[in-house]
Parts: sequence; structure tokens; C-alpha cells
Amino acid sequence: MNWLASLAIVIGLVGIAAALGLVWRARTGRVRPVHASADASGIRPADVASEAVFGQRATLLQFSTEFCAPCRGTRAILGELAAHRDGVVHVDVDLTDRPDLARRFNVMQTPTTLLLDGSGAVRARIAGAPRRDELIIRLDEIWSDHARIA
Repeated sequence: MNWLASLAIVIGLVGIAAALGLVWRARTGRVRPVHASADASGIRPADVASEAVFGQRATLLQFSTEFCAPCRGTRAILGELAAHRDGVVHVDVDLTDRPDLARRFNVMQTPTTLLLDGSGAVRARIAGAPRRDELIIRLDEIWSDHARIA
């Protein structure tokens, strides 16, 4: 194989890897709404941990593992959001201890966060570290839905 063909192959592979990396980066951390599915049926606190307590208005249910570096940053963001909003709680579940939950909720990467409303229905799903601004918008939507019902 001549050097020009080798160079073309290398450039092509770098281009493909870059494109795939950009697509992955664009999708990671996005707050994706959850439509009627098995996830949306409603989760009870006892489904994830015996000591778990969910929020009256919303729950930020984080699935993480002990050695996950982005999980620490996610924990800080979710904890801060929950601390500054009445009726919002952050629950962190270590999948190392509960692999059954990874299968049940189809968790393919950590962190994965489910945004639950006050009834335990899954309203959004975030794969990867959440984008704070998008998460705030979704929390505000749940907040306004809760105010309309109340």
C-alpha cells in the first residue's frame, strides 16, 4: 500500500472518530422527556431503597457507581438543586449494590438520572452528567404542573 492510500485511511478514521465523538457529546447530559413506557408507571421509594424518601413535587433519582468520576459532579449539582427547591429531593442509588435496578431501568451508563414527579412517574431521563440549565427547565415544568393540580 502506498503512503497516500495509508494517509487517506488514517484521515478517514480520524474523521469518523471525531464525528462519533461529537454525536456522543451532543447527546450526553441531555434531559430527554419520557413518554408512556414501563419507566413512566410510577416508582415508589421502597423500589429503590428501604430508607429512600421521595419529594412531594419532584425527585432526582441518580444511579451511580462507586468509581464513577462524573457521578461526584452530578451528585453535587443534583444536591444543590434539591436543597434550593421546596419539595424536591435527591436520591443517589449505588448500582454496585443494586444491579437489579440497572436492568429494571435500563441504565447503560453512570451517572443516569431519572426525574420523577410527585407521584413517582418518570418525567425525564438524563444519561451522563446533567446539563444544569435543561434540568432547571424540566423542574420548573413539573413545579408548574404541581401548582395547577394543587
